[in-house]
Amino acid sequence: MLAARLHLGPQRRLELDEVPIPEPGPDHVLIKVEAAGVCLSDVHLIDGTLSPLFLKGDVVTLGHEVAGTVHTLGPGVTTAKVGDRVLLQAGEIRDGATFTRGVDYDGGWAEYSLARVDTLVPIPDDLPFEQACFIPDAVSTPWAAITATADVKPAEPVGVWGVGGLGAHGVQLLRLAGAAPIIAIDPLPAARERALEFGADLAFDSADPDLRAKVFAATGTGLAAAFDFAGVASVREQAIVCLAPLGRLVLVGLTDKPITIAYGTAFSFFQQQLRGHYGSGPEHVTQLVKLQGLKRVDFSRSVSAVVPLSDAAKAVHALESKEGNPIRIVLKP
Repeated sequence: MLAARLHLGPQRRLELDEVPIPEPGPDHVLIKVEAAGVCLSDVHLIDGTLSPLFLKGDVVTLGHEVAGTVHTLGPGVTTAKVGDRVLLQAGEIRDGATFTRGVDYDGGWAEYSLARVDTLVPIPDDLPFEQACFIPDAVSTPWAAITATADVKPAEPVGVWGVGGLGAHGVQLLRLAGAAPIIAIDPLPAARERALEFGADLAFDSADPDLRAKVFAATGTGLAAAFDFAGVASVREQAIVCLAPLGRLVLVGLTDKPITIAYGTAFSFFQQQLRGHYGSGPEHVTQLVKLQGLKRVDFSRSVSAVVPLSDAAKAVHALESKEGNPIRIVLKP
């Protein structure tokens, strides 16, 4: 089968390889991949910003956002059947540690992919694979950040920095959670326009020298919660000074740069908080599938392009360069 694989080492590279179709063992099934999302984390794995923690060996098939059908059952598997439409949780727990699909073990940028049966999430017939695949991570990560890490309450004013793959969904989900007003901040005019279309009340340019004043004018007290979906150090410094007393800044986007709090005394005096966030739990994915089934959320606008698996490198470049201002580019084997 064809697989897009990351070769680690001094010269990291993404290559299309022909590899044997894997065979499922006990408690596993083989999935015929129908769609797989391209995430900024994949870009960071390729450029070396991120590295696998638990990978055995130096080659891995990328892809942690995966949907498809059950193709083959492993020995003794009775909780799934051939033909089931499923998405795959983005990781699994082993010996108390979280292993990420497409990072610590082979993922879904391939024609077929192995999955442990407890990572399968059934999806309804009317949910296209192209929309289902990125619910784990692109949607579940902001949902977990909003509902669990930030614990956003109805009518709380919030700020969203970065309206890309995570932030665009963050805006939609904050509206679902009842946050108000929702203020989106992004340097790209197209991203700000998208934020308003997705439910933001206001959208500001991060380069605006009056940004802080505008945030306080819109909220009166500042932001109860601010989300860094961009993973940019300057964003965090900007967001901190827009917080209300007791406000919390939630770090969702990833960066290896230092975290700087310019006005440490004010941060302490107003009892503000810095909260790290990573990924989501299995329950967040199942919640979102249920919400989608009840038509509370719509992911159709999130599919920026569907491209062949053979064009994986082009998809990575398009996301990295923000070509066409994508939310999610989806690979189809």
